[in-house]
Amino acid sequence: MEARAIQYAVRQSARKMRLVIDLIRGRAVPEADAILRFSKKRAARQIHKVLKSAVANAQQTAQRQNTPFDADTLRVTYAVVNEGQTLKRFTAAAMGRGTPILKRTSHVEIHVAGATAAAPAAPAPAAPKADAKAEKQPRARKAPATKAKAKKKTPAKKKKASK
Repeated sequence: MEARAIQYAVRQSARKMRLVIDLIRGRAVPEADAILRFSKKRAARQIHKVLKSAVANAQQTAQRQNTPFDADTLRVTYAVVNEGQTLKRFTAAAMGRGTPILKRTSHVEIHVAGATAAAPAAPAPAAPKADAKAEKQPRARKAPATKAKAKKKTPAKKKKASK
């Protein structure tokens, strides 16, 4: 079971949000949920909303496929914060000037997956391949290709001593 959730244009800089997202990447959903609920960072509240949405999306996918669902088996497989559009504003400054204010935004993306989706697939048996090699006749070896001759470097000219 795999699901994702994305929230665009969160009104906080990506640099501050990455500090929080790094805490939950690769963790189990209940553990990540606890970390976000008790974090004092403002970004934790927005990331918590996205995590809850990803879990709800996984639940809906399981319901559509008519498969059993347990939120406790989910893990955060992918969590990233990218920069969003920067809102450019100006404030008054001395002598009639204006100084820029950059109001940064960010995009939060979280993927969750169950234990069955995260497990790697078993490799195919290699026995039939070995039998096919045994049936073939060994080929005659070719002589190794010679490397192109390297260009000889001409020695540098000596500088004449000036008087």
